[in-house]
Amino acid sequence: MTELNEGPLLAFDTSTAAFTAAILDKGSILGEMQSMAERNHSVHIITHVKQLMEQCGVTANDVGAIAVGSGPGSYTGMRIAVAAAKTLAWVWRKPLVSVSSLEAIAYGGWHHAAGVELGATSSAGGDWILPIMDARRGQVYTGGYAMSLSGEWSCFAADGVRLMHDWVERIAGEAATQQGQLKRIWVVGDLSLHAAEAERLKALCEEKVEVHLLSYELEGRAVAWLGRHRLLEGKIADTHGLTPNYTQLAEAEVNLRARQQGEAKS
Repeated sequence: MTELNEGPLLAFDTSTAAFTAAILDKGSILGEMQSMAERNHSVHIITHVKQLMEQCGVTANDVGAIAVGSGPGSYTGMRIAVAAAKTLAWVWRKPLVSVSSLEAIAYGGWHHAAGVELGATSSAGGDWILPIMDARRGQVYTGGYAMSLSGEWSCFAADGVRLMHDWVERIAGEAATQQGQLKRIWVVGDLSLHAAEAERLKALCEEKVEVHLLSYELEGRAVAWLGRHRLLEGKIADTHGLTPNYTQLAEAEVNLRARQQGEAKS
């Protein structure tokens, strides 16, 4: 049994090559950490969490809740963060909330680009935000998020794996129907392998809406703020049942299932 309290919120994510974490308390970030160690997330995650807590003077008893980035993203990375969050939530008897890693990229990237502090209300909206993570073979992990003119944050296209070429076509077509409501489109995240398609979106929309490209790395503070929103909405995750948002099976698992199906037929 877990109880809600107003203590600091501990947030972390390992869905990308970086471990990122932050502690949010009473509307302020007490501290944050980012470390590039994709192949060593499982080795360092608990050590990094403890280091961050010590730096912020926060104990396990102080923690009010835990927020974890649950993907999509790196298959192994997502599993590591979710497993660590579930373990800490169970041992410390704290509520656990799940945050889309893509939404955190979109949310943090938009606030960074707009010059608006996370958590602050803003009338600088009228924007679509498209977070991007490479998923290989011309595919991306992506979704569609929006900041309205009235400052309301929402999702208009669920997270998933999409061909970047097809995603650009879809967004350009839908943007054409949003005249007067849509001011800007932000393509945010790791654009290194998808810059050409992002530029093509810019060309397709140049007479209708501004398109901006922003290279941005996921920040723990974005996971923390979104986690706080989930907590206030009462969207508490099942500590034992929470699973990462895989969106697609890992290649090894696809091959294994194919072999199993072949054996079953023979």
